[in-house]
Order: sequence, then C-alpha cells, then structure tokens
Amino acid sequence: MKYSPKPLFLERMQQLLTDKQDYDNYIKSLETEPRVSIRCNTLKISPKELKTRLEKRGWKIEQPFKQYPEIMIINGKAGSLRSQIDENINNQEQKTSSINVSNNFSLGWVSDFAKSPQKLERGHEVGGNNLIPLSPGELGRSLEHQLGYYYVQETSSMIPIIALNPKPRERILDLCASPGSKTTQAAMFMQNKGTIIANDKDMSRIQILASNLERCGVSNTIITKKDGIFLCQLLEKDNFKFDKILIDAPCSGEGTFRSSPKGMLMWNINTVKKLSKIQKNLIKSAYKLLKNDGVLVYSTCTHAPEENEEVIDFAIKELGLKIESINLPIKCRQGITKWKDENYDENVKLSCRIYPQDNDSEGFFIAKLVKK
Repeated sequence: MKYSPKPLFLERMQQLLTDKQDYDNYIKSLETEPRVSIRCNTLKISPKELKTRLEKRGWKIEQPFKQYPEIMIINGKAGSLRSQIDENINNQEQKTSSINVSNNFSLGWVSDFAKSPQKLERGHEVGGNNLIPLSPGELGRSLEHQLGYYYVQETSSMIPIIALNPKPRERILDLCASPGSKTTQAAMFMQNKGTIIANDKDMSRIQILASNLERCGVSNTIITKKDGIFLCQLLEKDNFKFDKILIDAPCSGEGTFRSSPKGMLMWNINTVKKLSKIQKNLIKSAYKLLKNDGVLVYSTCTHAPEENEEVIDFAIKELGLKIESINLPIKCRQGITKWKDENYDENVKLSCRIYPQDNDSEGFFIAKLVKK
C-alpha cells in the first residue's frame, strides 16, 4: 500500500525547505527507500575481514567514510536478475501482493522488468553495476549477522554515537536504548571497557535490547527498565554522575518515512507537540546527572522544530547547557533559529539537520550539549 504525506506535513516541510528544487528533491526521496547499510561490529571482527567475507557472498560493499570503515553500504549482489525476478514473482503469487527485501530494500522494480524484456537484456543497474538487490531476509539470515559481526543500521542512525564519541573507561547513560543499535555502537567505541547503563521502559523492547547486546558480544552494559525521567530522579538521589549521556528521544519519526511510509498515515501535529513536552522533561532530568564538562547528545529521527531546535533552545535558556559544533562525516545543515512565531537562541544553529535528499539516508537531528 502506498501512503501519501498529509497536507499539513507538506506545508511544514515547504517552510523548512524554502528552495523549490530542494523541496522537490525531498519529495522524490520519499518515493524510494534508503540504501541498505550495516555497521561492522569491531568487538568481534575487523571491517577489512568482514568486507572480505561478505564480498565472497557476491555482495557489493561500499565504505563511504574513510575515518569510519565500519560503516558499510550494500549496493546489491552479483547474480541472475532473471532467476531473481522469477523467484520473487513466485513468492509474490504464493504469499503476498507486495515484495520486500529485508526491511530496507524494495522490489517494486520486479513488475516493471517482467513487463519489459528489453530491460532484462540490459540488466538492472544498482550503484552503477549490474547487481541485484539482496533477497528477502538475506541480511538477517547470514551467518555473519547471527554471529554478531554486523548490525543492520541506517547510516544516519550511526551519527549520534559518532557525535557522542564514547571512550574506554567512561561512564555512559543511554536513556532510551532499545533496540540497541546505538548501545552496541557505544560499547564498540569503548572496546567493552567502562560502563554503559542502557535504559528502556518497555519489557518487550528490553528483550530485544538484551538479545542484540548478547549477539554483539557487549559485556560492559547494565540494562535498566524504568521510565527515563524516574530513572534520572533515582540516580540523582544517589549522586550518580556520567561522563556522557545519549538521549535518542522518542519522536514523531518524520525522518523515517522512506523506510516506514505508514508513518505518513499516523503523523499528527498534536503528537508532535506532545512529544516536545516529553523530550524537554527528559533532557531536564538527564542533564543533572552529567559531570562538570560532561557531554549530552540529543538526537531524533524527525524534522519537526518543536522536537528539535525548540528542545535545544530550552536546554540552553532554561538549563544553562552550552551547545558545541560537531564535526561529522555526513552532510549536515545548520539548525534553524526561527520557526513560526518562535525565535530560538542563535547558537541553536550549531545543531545538525540531516535530510534524506542530501545523503540518500533517513532524516535525523543531532545536537551536542556540554554542562559547564
């Protein structure tokens, strides 16, 4: 089923992306899913060794960031396009009217090729090569995934931990941790040294978190099951302090509409406003647990200023936190300092907006705050 963005959402995006071509590029990006990306788990294997193993499977691996070779894009695999199409059309007839490859790749092109033999003769190009997408579930079924050699993670989702830059022997709080993509990434940065408290309030999500930590060989993490605000209050009573805190906050998910188009149907402006209040309360509770000069990274996978710059403006003006610029390997745009009738602190522009049309990724927002 194809979903369309709601008119109010489109109106808001036009106000954020004032250049018509930029806005058009954003809308076009919603029509395709992000590239398939994985993160090599260096707790278990080196990026070089993992790349070699996956290439033996015929997977075409790209490492877009020299400084972070663990970030890998899978552009497809070598194989027979004809047999792939025949196989998936049979699956389509037997099981469902739509075909998905993993959680990240669509086979919407199958019917087009089935109808156009001339395209079959030329082959299907992915990333400039005659490659085919991975088959359904192939990412999760591979031995390397089951052994915890890699984590299936969208590229922009890896950026908050890069901004946080956890180090061995530090004490880290991941306040909204499940399913564990960023927790396992932090443990990797820390080489399993130091301590991470990974919190979530939902038992079903805790089970997923625990499973991923075990699969990835993470041994420096304590899992807690508490409401984030209540956990912060308990830790504050014991004067428990952290070097760094990640708040990957619950949000309206506007940046994930490419991979989760149903979110367009569920989007609601009232939810945006409600979440903004929750996010401010989370940051208000968490910052008290920072050591002096401690770092708090706030991130969301949404574009809504109410959930992004408005929260950072609150942290600066009401909590006295300082925002710092971030050097990231991905294209970022400055945070906005005005939205509707609201004027934000000028330094909010040091935050980072990641748009899908800039990086062929999902959308994200990241800000690095320091307690002085």
